[in-house]
Amino acid sequence: MSDRPAALVTGATGGIGEAVARRLAADGFVVYAGGRSRGRLERLAAEVKGVALPFDVTVEAEAAGARAVVEAGGDRAGVLVNAAGVFDLAPVVETGREVLRRNLDVNLAGAINVTRAFLPDMLAAGSGLVINVGSVAGRRAFPDNAAYSASKYGLRGFHGVLLEELRGTGVRACLLEPGAVDTAIWDPLDPDSAPHLPDRARMLRPADVARAAGFVAGLPDTVAVPLLRIERA
Repeated sequence: MSDRPAALVTGATGGIGEAVARRLAADGFVVYAGGRSRGRLERLAAEVKGVALPFDVTVEAEAAGARAVVEAGGDRAGVLVNAAGVFDLAPVVETGREVLRRNLDVNLAGAINVTRAFLPDMLAAGSGLVINVGSVAGRRAFPDNAAYSASKYGLRGFHGVLLEELRGTGVRACLLEPGAVDTAIWDPLDPDSAPHLPDRARMLRPADVARAAGFVAGLPDTVAVPLLRIERA
């Protein structure tokens, strides 16, 4: 068991999740890096002196298994960051069941699965922090965002219910709502050539969101930040 506080970050194989994992590790957390690519997780864990935790957030049993791994390591995840996500763009008439399910399963059900797995220990301890990584698309409509926005609006709704249920328990929750972030998810979309998409040069960077997550995680247990919107100035 480490003397350092422990944090689980999902989606740590790249983008926002990896940046958050690195930030929390730099801030003194033992980071359990969650994701589906064992090799990338192991490389990250070696760099930040954390633990690679490969699992699929969309599978309830695997989320429960991740909790068992953390407990077997003698740790309790005092901070959980739900950063795993997918991003599909398509007009409504082209948004089929497979695309919709993929976004709902990862972005919404995945966050719920992992929260349900780790929340009981937080409640029992009377402390802990759940950070849900949402999006500006969870409060504002954009063309071609039917599946993604449905998942992020849903995450916002789930987060609101979570806040109500956590009142008085000592456990806190924060919804980070960043604007567009320059990650690899934009690579196949070439946003700089699409007039209805943001210019990558004007996007936030993963480290910007990670700093926000680190700020919230570093606050005293008596201070709650239920919602934090992050925008490019």
